[in-house]
Amino acid sequence: MKVVALVSGGKDSCYAMMKAIQYGHEIVALANLMPLDDSVDELDSYMYQTVGHQIIVKYAECMGSPLFRRRIQGSPRHQELGYKATQGDEVEDLFILLREVKRKIPSVTAVSSGAIASDYQRLRVESVCSRLGLVSLAYLWKQDQSLLLQEMIANGIIAVTVKVAAMGLNPAKHLGKELAFLNAYLHKLKELYGINVCGEGGEYETLTLDCPLFSNARIVLDEHQVVMHSSDAIAPVGILHPLAFHLENKADLQYLKSQDIHEICTQKLGSVYEVPDCLEGCEATTDKPVDYRADTMDGIEHKFNISRTNNKGTFSLSFWLQDSRNGLQEDLRIVLGKIESQLLGLGFGWENVLYIHLYIDDMNKFSEANETYVKCIRQEKCPFGVPSRSTVELPLIESGFSSAYIEVLVANNKNKTVLHVQSISCWAPSCIGPYSQATLHEGMLYMAGQLGLDPPTMNLCQGGPGVELEQALKNSEAVAKCYNCSISTSAIVFVIYCSKCISSSDRLDIQEKLEIILRQMKVSHLQEADTYEGLDPLFLYVLVPDLPKRACVEVKPILYVEDGTDTVPEAITERSRSETPSHYWGFKPENWHDSCIQKCVVSGKICAIMLYITSELATRICFDSQPADNVNNGQYSLPNAYMEKIFKFCIYLLDKVITDNDFAWEDIMSLRFYIPESLQMSVQLLQPIFCNALFELSEMSQKRFKNGEEPIFNIVPVIGAGKSASSMDDVITCELLARKS
Repeated sequence: MKVVALVSGGKDSCYAMMKAIQYGHEIVALANLMPLDDSVDELDSYMYQTVGHQIIVKYAECMGSPLFRRRIQGSPRHQELGYKATQGDEVEDLFILLREVKRKIPSVTAVSSGAIASDYQRLRVESVCSRLGLVSLAYLWKQDQSLLLQEMIANGIIAVTVKVAAMGLNPAKHLGKELAFLNAYLHKLKELYGINVCGEGGEYETLTLDCPLFSNARIVLDEHQVVMHSSDAIAPVGILHPLAFHLENKADLQYLKSQDIHEICTQKLGSVYEVPDCLEGCEATTDKPVDYRADTMDGIEHKFNISRTNNKGTFSLSFWLQDSRNGLQEDLRIVLGKIESQLLGLGFGWENVLYIHLYIDDMNKFSEANETYVKCIRQEKCPFGVPSRSTVELPLIESGFSSAYIEVLVANNKNKTVLHVQSISCWAPSCIGPYSQATLHEGMLYMAGQLGLDPPTMNLCQGGPGVELEQALKNSEAVAKCYNCSISTSAIVFVIYCSKCISSSDRLDIQEKLEIILRQMKVSHLQEADTYEGLDPLFLYVLVPDLPKRACVEVKPILYVEDGTDTVPEAITERSRSETPSHYWGFKPENWHDSCIQKCVVSGKICAIMLYITSELATRICFDSQPADNVNNGQYSLPNAYMEKIFKFCIYLLDKVITDNDFAWEDIMSLRFYIPESLQMSVQLLQPIFCNALFELSEMSQKRFKNGEEPIFNIVPVIGAGKSASSMDDVITCELLARKS
């Protein structure tokens, strides 16, 4: 991509440019914001470094790139973490500056910044980029600061301190000193006082005088004075005010960029352009919002299939169209509109949605589906953060569904913490648009489906399914660390979607690699953190037709990361026997039942259950049925009566585990039944069977379980599913997640 680099003069913005070039991008322009008054060194800004701004003008000549500058008119008016366009805010100066760069150089598609740890700054850069249709590049984001500082020095960043404001840093002694000189001392201060060695806490600011990108000249600071802002005895604050400087031409020009910048209209390389003050910000750059509610769209009465769980605090809603022949984009538009109407009818909105499962019938149309999705679920509708999301292709049409099938997890409050990083970085894959990396709600961390994407390039890792899985787990761990936890100790459930393109040998490799990597992560995490031994997560492997970007695997973890130390999460491995066991439909407890069920329970809080019914177990449940007689070239054909009995067994066993662990059906947040398409049983056939079984349970259990008008379960059609990657051939697989409200 062609990139305009935001430069403050500091080491971070310069090194961010170097990283952008390393990952194949081209710096075609520089952009800088400076004070209104040239004599002022520092502004009271939450966004911009301005100390040393007098020298930035020479960056254009040093690099041979055009420099666009604007004088800061605004102030930090909108001070909440999430930014909304606000007239008179200093962020609008950045919007005006970058808008002018884009106007002058239409080929610019991305913006580079040196953000390392400040969500406040990153979110504002991302907001401006979103409004202008630009991609944010933040290659230093969330990197280890000690390693980052070492890298900068080793890669030729020559920067001096121009501001100090921390314990142990003395303006008289430490201003004007090079990073290489201060490196060891900064690490000593980190040990003594816990400072950020890259200055992310405002401990110090730098000015880059030379780096490999300065191909024409380096800056020489001839004369300066120290200006004291505070003479505090513990942490004095001082800045370096440049009085005289000059450029020293470089004799060796071998590093001259080979970049082709002829597209920069007729401007000369190294020119400086000041963006006028009269230009106003806060302009709308997006299309007028479309009302996607079902009752305002087309006047056609659509038939929907809706299911909903009964948990009062957090519940799932799922929707798909009956008898639809509209195609994916139209189906998705209608279903999203219906969900929004349903949420409004319950007194909720998209801001209450924690997670979205987007199931589509054709991954070739993913971009079309995404286009419709982003028009409906806009960030302005989700002021507390956009939902996390997982997208997979399923055999929907073959199983009687519409082209789009959506399940949303809804909370009755807005007490959520959303991680939404839109910048491309080395940290984890970016989420550009209205879907986030993870959502934390009342101790449950719902993580977006992670592919094996290399974060800085956003390309799938090469090397096959095993390599993709390893990267997907690394990406998941990077997200988990933002919540001070690890997928190796806090995960309750791992759902691993596998593309049908994976060979049998690769499937086995995936499972072995998953176990090894999680074990290694767990050892490492327990060594670094003073934490409990961890939970034993449940695993579900699901075979699907296709995944985004033609990926081989997609990992979807759910974690328990509740704050507080009142109770240590404990996995319940032995099930307590209920005093009055229930023998519904004639089923009685038997030892072999344990072979088909796994659970992870946080006592009194969370209950996760996986139920795996293989063809062998199905035979045992149905006694005299012989599945082998009902298979034709891999296509099962179970009689309805057998399926009814198998499902009743599932309900019986789920009920037993739920009640034995002091949970109730009303505690269920989500309940999915994965059905292989090879059974050749449509949702229209299966849903009444399942509903009748639940109704009978409701009657037999003396109203312990209230079965409403809508099903409380979702039927998910798949190619296959199971508890291991090598045997995704269950007749039915059940995934249940419950929590006490």
